[in-house]
Amino acid sequence: MPFSATKFSHSLLAVPVNSSTPRSNEKSISFSSDLFKHNPSSSSFLGSTKFLRFSSLTKPFLHRRLSSPVAVLLQQTSNLLITKEEGLVLYEDMVLGRSFEDKCAEMYYRGKMFGFVHLYNGQEAVSTGFIKYLRKEDCIVSTYRDHVHALSKGVPSRAVMSELFGKATGCCRGQGGSMHMFSKEHNVLGGFAFIGEGIPVATGAAFSMKYKREVLNQADSDNVTLAFFGDGTCNNGQFFECLNMAALWKLPIVFVVENNLWAIGMSHLRATSDPQIWKKGPAFGMPGVHVDGMDVLKVREVAKEAIDRARRGEGPTLVECETYRFRGHSLADPDELRNPAEKEHYAGRDPITALKKYLFENQLATEQELKTIDKKIDEILEEAVEFAEKSPQPQRSQLLENVFADPKGFGIGPDGRYRCEDPKFTEGTAHV
Repeated sequence: MPFSATKFSHSLLAVPVNSSTPRSNEKSISFSSDLFKHNPSSSSFLGSTKFLRFSSLTKPFLHRRLSSPVAVLLQQTSNLLITKEEGLVLYEDMVLGRSFEDKCAEMYYRGKMFGFVHLYNGQEAVSTGFIKYLRKEDCIVSTYRDHVHALSKGVPSRAVMSELFGKATGCCRGQGGSMHMFSKEHNVLGGFAFIGEGIPVATGAAFSMKYKREVLNQADSDNVTLAFFGDGTCNNGQFFECLNMAALWKLPIVFVVENNLWAIGMSHLRATSDPQIWKKGPAFGMPGVHVDGMDVLKVREVAKEAIDRARRGEGPTLVECETYRFRGHSLADPDELRNPAEKEHYAGRDPITALKKYLFENQLATEQELKTIDKKIDEILEEAVEFAEKSPQPQRSQLLENVFADPKGFGIGPDGRYRCEDPKFTEGTAHV
């Protein structure tokens, strides 16, 4: 039974023979790395066995009746259509994300930005597929890999780049840096450095939306929240607590798992008892969906249904987007732990290349139109870097802003001076 983008099943459990969602003409491949030898049992989860097969989903599904909401998996969709305008918007957003991250790497190695910088290369289909379907009033909550989420939501490139440079013109006035993008104007509720800590914030935002609509009778308050997080987060307590709360109160939220198969240097397959994260949704009474996160059109199809469902007041959805990052965990990671064959395979499934091919094959764009977009992005990023370099450093008076509601009595003494400047401030603590 093919998956319909207009309905999540509440009565059928779809058990696929093979859950991978291939592109046309892909051939079966296998990896011989020890990475996959620990789990010789058969599994429908892509990458969970020694032999990874990418064959068409033409085999029949098995079904059994259940009384509670259940998980469904997306099958190969052959008639997924987009308009020319939609295709160009998706392409531009994905190219912006990729090019921005490449520029970040360049600036990092030139000493223009500091600390840990986690890049999003390879995962653009997830951000674009979900966020470009949102309204401006909808909220997103991100992780430490948050630059591209902010860009997709509309935060200007120059504001994100300036934040990475630690400048006062950044979206957080230079106080957030790479892992803490925030924009009240664009309803980006923050990137979060600790895994899982953004999920309760997203759940709270979704609760506030429901409260406004049902208690304060604000009929136009039908906004939705997206919570982005990775596979490494899905064994943490906040994840399960918030799934339960969201399902219990039917909150307008979509939990988006960006499963890039690696939590820093830990294989997802070695870290969890059941690698199929989407199955955790039905355990809490919400639909769970597994989708090919390297295909923006498939992600977009699932995003439409999950977001519309939340907006209609039908509750949360857990979506597992199986994707892959093309760089190491951060720019400080030499990326020596992942198997070269695995990296080569996913590089061959580049989501931007796939979308470009789709646009050409369906005569939705010409090569010149895409080159024009590429040139536009290059100019935007050059201007963003120039803007960031010329921007001023934050004023010293910002040091304790947004830390305490009333800094006096904490970091600032009665005389208005910073306590840390008082020679007696560290008296008796020098041995610590």
